[in-house]
Amino acid sequence: MAILPLFLCLLPLAPASSPPQLATSSLCPRRCRCQTQSLPLSVLCPGAGLLFVPPSLDRRAAELRLADNFIAAVRRRDLANMTGLLHLSLSRNTIRHVAAGAFADLRALRALHLDGNRLTSLGEGQLRGLVNLRHLILSNNQLAALAAGALDDCAETLEDLDLSYNNLEQLPWEALGRLGNVNTLGLDHNLLASVPAGAFSRLHKLARLDMTSNRLTTIPPDPLFSRLPLLARPRGSPASALVLAFGGNPLHCNCELVWLRRLAREDDLEACASPPALGGRYFWAVGEEEFVCEPPVVTHRSPPLAVPAGRPAALRCRAVGDPEPHVRWVSPQGRLLGNSSRARAFPNGTLELLITEPSDGGIFTCIAANAAGEATAAVELTVGPPPPPQLANSTSCDPLRDGDPDVLTPPSAASASASAKAADTGPPADRGVQVTEHGATAALVQWPDQRPVPGIRMYQIQYNSSADDILVYRMISADSRSFLLTDLATGRTYDLCVLAVYEDSTTGLTATRPVGCARFSTEPSLQPCGVPHAPFLGGTMIIALGGVIVASVLVFIFVLLMRYKVHGGQPPGKAKAPAPVSSVCSQTNGTTQAPSAPEPSALRAHTMVQLDCEPWGPSHEPTGP
Repeated sequence: MAILPLFLCLLPLAPASSPPQLATSSLCPRRCRCQTQSLPLSVLCPGAGLLFVPPSLDRRAAELRLADNFIAAVRRRDLANMTGLLHLSLSRNTIRHVAAGAFADLRALRALHLDGNRLTSLGEGQLRGLVNLRHLILSNNQLAALAAGALDDCAETLEDLDLSYNNLEQLPWEALGRLGNVNTLGLDHNLLASVPAGAFSRLHKLARLDMTSNRLTTIPPDPLFSRLPLLARPRGSPASALVLAFGGNPLHCNCELVWLRRLAREDDLEACASPPALGGRYFWAVGEEEFVCEPPVVTHRSPPLAVPAGRPAALRCRAVGDPEPHVRWVSPQGRLLGNSSRARAFPNGTLELLITEPSDGGIFTCIAANAAGEATAAVELTVGPPPPPQLANSTSCDPLRDGDPDVLTPPSAASASASAKAADTGPPADRGVQVTEHGATAALVQWPDQRPVPGIRMYQIQYNSSADDILVYRMISADSRSFLLTDLATGRTYDLCVLAVYEDSTTGLTATRPVGCARFSTEPSLQPCGVPHAPFLGGTMIIALGGVIVASVLVFIFVLLMRYKVHGGQPPGKAKAPAPVSSVCSQTNGTTQAPSAPEPSALRAHTMVQLDCEPWGPSHEPTGP
């Protein structure tokens, strides 16, 4: 009994640090090494064969290294409550997915390494919460898209951004321009084909920009590059100067890169890919005088157009030059035209007026400009009065129209009266050009004599359908007053204009003068009257053919049955030999005479018929009637 009190007295003398040490060691995941004896706490699990982020992490850790494992995703709960984490390495895993908000609790994180994974895109919520991030390494992934707001939370603190060795064709350049503290920007080994002007102008602390091995043909003269001569790193420049790397790109060495050629550099890794005269030569070995451009030349423009009011009009202008010219349009009132509710300007030099008005008529100016100069061309647009309303095409059966779609039919009396009535109430229609006859795929165009205009060389017909804006041109001899249009589409409305091509006696140049315009509609494609539809006709023929086959089979069976009956129940060709007949009996009125053969039992009772029998057999032949 005395031993128990002594044992109870010795219990307080046990070391108090043993239970906390056991509790701390239990938080270290299997196959990992944990530094828990002193702050900061570290969890090191490189190459541990992990398939996911270990759940038994010490949430007080300041460093977590999970590189060279097989982690496929980062879930929202994997890194929750790790508010003191400063360094996180997930390099060289198989990460394809990062959950939105997976790093939301890592507000103290300074460095995040996600390189060597399989990320294909980075959305706006995946880096949310990283308000103190300074180093973001995303190289060697499969990134093809970077959201505009992906870097919003770390835009003011980020110092190092590495996006190299990805599949990026476009970048959110506006978002990158807000990285005011970035020092190193790696964009090399991607698929970037262009860089907008001024993309780096606000990156005042940028010391290294790597754009090697992309698809850049030119680099715009950004204000960041031209601010100080030291930015090109000439010999003897301080280490603080900007290092600009752009080798491995198909550079087009023309006057747009003269600014870059004037910056002397120590390396000569860049080369020219075009033009052909400079292809393959080292960029720094080409003389500055060889970086030349070609001014634009307008090679094609729309001829004078005439359209009715309210209809669309497409003005086209094509130009060539080095670099490729940019085409702009100026209205007859001197305003620069662009995309609006009534007009659309396309990169290929086409200006489309969606709805023309009488005030749109006049001379439009096409301006093609590049770094070497500009060229202009004038396109005349005539906006005529709106066409008179037309009655809808009749859908009644017309044997003439239904038989041949190319048969030309004059306008009906009802249509003519409606047009005349509309002409009385609305603006006068253009009587210079008329479509007197039109069918489903053809139309006859007529125009008056233009002899008062001297020197007419030919006539030009231009037309387009309501389904597209592609103008079709036809050149007609000067002595013609009509032309038959063929190969038209059925059931469409066409706008047509005729222009006279003549030689201007004042300038000696070829000019055009509109003769007039007209609108017409081709007839719809109709089925001939009285002819059944193809499915009905096909079904009827199938039923008739089946009936003929069934009838033939029945007739054949009936013939077989008849032949079988005629031959006494034997198949044809195997008829049974006739049995010997002893007598032939003829029926007469009177008593019955006894035959030579035994009388059948059916004739023994109640016989009131006399049978006159005479011998007959195989050896007897008839002697007469």
